[in-house]
Amino acid sequence: MDVADLGLPVDVPSTALFTDQYELTMLQAALKAGTAERRSVFEVFTRRLPEGRRYGVVAGTGRVLDAVENLRFDADVLGFLRERNIVDDETLEWLAGYRFSGDILGYPEGEVYFPGSPIMRVEGSFAECVLLETVILSILNHDSAIAAAASRMSSAAGERPLIEMGARRTHELAAVAAARAAYVGGFATTSDLAAGFRYGIPTVGTSAHAFTLLHDTERDAFQAQVDSLGRGTTLLVDTYDVAEAVRTAVEVAGPELGAVRIDSGDLILVAHRVRQQLDELGATDTRIVVTSDLDEYAIASLAAAPVDAYGVGTQLVTGSGHPTCSMVYKLVARAGSADPRAPLVPVAKKSSGGKTSVGGRKWAARRPDAHGVAEAEVVGTGAVPAALAGHQLLVELVKGGEVVGREPLDAVRDRHIAARAGLPLSATQLSRGEPVIPTEYVQGLSGN
Repeated sequence: MDVADLGLPVDVPSTALFTDQYELTMLQAALKAGTAERRSVFEVFTRRLPEGRRYGVVAGTGRVLDAVENLRFDADVLGFLRERNIVDDETLEWLAGYRFSGDILGYPEGEVYFPGSPIMRVEGSFAECVLLETVILSILNHDSAIAAAASRMSSAAGERPLIEMGARRTHELAAVAAARAAYVGGFATTSDLAAGFRYGIPTVGTSAHAFTLLHDTERDAFQAQVDSLGRGTTLLVDTYDVAEAVRTAVEVAGPELGAVRIDSGDLILVAHRVRQQLDELGATDTRIVVTSDLDEYAIASLAAAPVDAYGVGTQLVTGSGHPTCSMVYKLVARAGSADPRAPLVPVAKKSSGGKTSVGGRKWAARRPDAHGVAEAEVVGTGAVPAALAGHQLLVELVKGGEVVGREPLDAVRDRHIAARAGLPLSATQLSRGEPVIPTEYVQGLSGN
C-alpha cells in the first residue's frame, strides 16, 4: 500500500534542541555582526564512502522534512536556553519566531549517492539555515547507514524476503528510524510495532524461546500457538532438538504449517536437514525462516541453502559495521550583504588531511553509458551541460518554507530498487572495492 510518513508523534523535546550549542552561539554572533540575514547555501555531502562500500543510499529525507517542519522554539525550550544563559535576550526573541522559510533541494529518498554528491542543499538566510545542521546530519547519517546495510543484505538475499528485527539492539527511537531505513533499503517487514504504526511498514512476529519454555512440553507450546494463531503460523524449532521439534510441529499443525524458524547452529546444514525432513513429512509448502546474527555475508553464504526468508537484527541496526556515513553540512556559498539581490560568492574550507571542500552551489547528474548504465556521478557549478539536463538528480523538497517533497514510503522503496538496478553489476558485489562509478567535477560560475 502507499503510505506517507505520519509526521513526528514522538515523546521527545522539540526538534529545536536536536542541535549543538555552537549553532545558537553562531546565530547570536551573526545577529550582532549584522551578517545573520545574508543569503546562504549549505550542502550535505560525504567525502568518502565507508571502507569497502561501492555506493551509498539516501535515507531519512522524509524524517528531515518532519524535523524541519517541527523545529519550533516554544516557551519551555526558550526558558531552558534563558536559564542556562546559552544565548542573549535578542537571540531568544529571534528564536521565538523561528520558522524555516527557505528552500531545500536534494537527492530523492532511496536514490544512491557517491563521494561528493550534494545529497541535500539548504538555502535561506545564514541564521535560519545554520540551525538545521545537527538535526539534518543526525537523521541522514543514521538512516543512510542503515539503508546502505539493508540494500547490501537485500541484494544478497535476492528474491527471498528480509525481516527487520533489531529493535532490542538499539535505542528505542533509533529502532523505529532503523526499521524505516531498512524498508527503504529493501526489507519487506519489521517486528517493531511503532514502525508499523508510524510508517505503515508491514509487521510480523509469532513467538520466542520463552514461549516454548513456559509450557511443560514443546508439543504443548506448539499446540497453544497453533490454536491461537492458526496452522499458518511460524513455529520456533531450535529450543531443544531440531529434528524432534520439526516432527512435532508437523504433527500438531499438519502439512499446512506456515513456517519453521531456526535461530542457532550451522544454518546451512540445519536448513538442508529441516527441508528434507519437512518434505518427507508431507509439509512441502512449509517455509524455513533463519535468524541468528545474520549480516550480508551470512545471507550470501545461505544462497544455495533451502531458506525462504531471513530475519536480521544487530548487524542491520548497527549499519553492518558502519553506523554512520560521515556526512557533513558545509556552507558553500553566501551573499556579500543582506540585500536579497546580492550575488552569491563561493566559499570553501581549505585544509590538509582530506577535509577540503568544493565551493559554490552545485547541481548533480548521473551520466549513463550507451546501454543506460550509470558511468559517472557528475557534480558541477554554473550551467548544466545540455547532455546532462535530463539526468539531474536534485529535486525540490521544501519551497519557501513549505514542504513539497513528501511522498509515500513505498515509492521511496521502489526508487531505491530502480536506482540500484541502474548501477554497474559490480555495485552489488560484497567484496571490498572503490565506489562503483567515479565522481567528476565540472567547475563553472556559481550563479545566484
